[in-house]
Amino acid sequence: MTQQAVVELNHVLEGPEDAPVLVLSNSLGSTLGMWDDQAPVLRERFRLLRYDQRGHGDSPVPSGPYKIEDLGRDALTLLDRLEIENASFCGLSIGGLVGMWLASEAPGRVERLVLCCTAARFDPEMYDARASKVRAEGVGSIADVVLERWFTPQFRAARPETVESAGSMLLGTPVEGYAGCCEALRDADMRSRLREIRAPTLVIAGAEDPAATVDQAEEIRDSIPEARLVVIEAAHLANIEQPEAMTLEILEHLEPVEGDGR
Repeated sequence: MTQQAVVELNHVLEGPEDAPVLVLSNSLGSTLGMWDDQAPVLRERFRLLRYDQRGHGDSPVPSGPYKIEDLGRDALTLLDRLEIENASFCGLSIGGLVGMWLASEAPGRVERLVLCCTAARFDPEMYDARASKVRAEGVGSIADVVLERWFTPQFRAARPETVESAGSMLLGTPVEGYAGCCEALRDADMRSRLREIRAPTLVIAGAEDPAATVDQAEEIRDSIPEARLVVIEAAHLANIEQPEAMTLEILEHLEPVEGDGR
């Protein structure tokens, strides 16, 4: 299958112009708004770049299927367009896969790496089936199942308004964008690339994440030289369920870059 043309991603760039750049990459079925809890703190210390994956939010929706390389080249093109030579990169779920691809494909562009609630290889049969279901029945057909994977039962009971907001983000995802990214997850396998990553790496896992398990996070940690793993009491969208803990871990890992004084 031929590689797709890159797309011009919708993005928000904020924070001090002379600060080191930090890129935040969203999960399947979400937008750059998934990082709203982290952004106020991170943009005080970093030039913060958030963007919508292709097929999500306000980014273009090319016909699928997509490959993880397509999503990675979209991100590289965005960095080029903004004249950003290098940056630290934090991605969650499919955003984490994009981070693995970038750090192995273009190591000079990635200073430090944070891989959240992700896996080097997801369940291909599940995401193939989900792509077909969404194309046939719409994103609403999988919304309840996705929200159950995104948040623990305790969080869903205690914070129904937050879950409802996340559900609105999910339901706003275009069918083709969601299905195309499901197919990227179906086909992506970063396991052979992990040992090529040289950027200092923090892996964050949700203790109750059914989509990207702690075992899968341990596989990433064990395969990337000198990577470190932190487990947070949350399900898949740990940055929303445990925002303070996630933000603190990101800041601690990026402190050497922050201290460069650029």
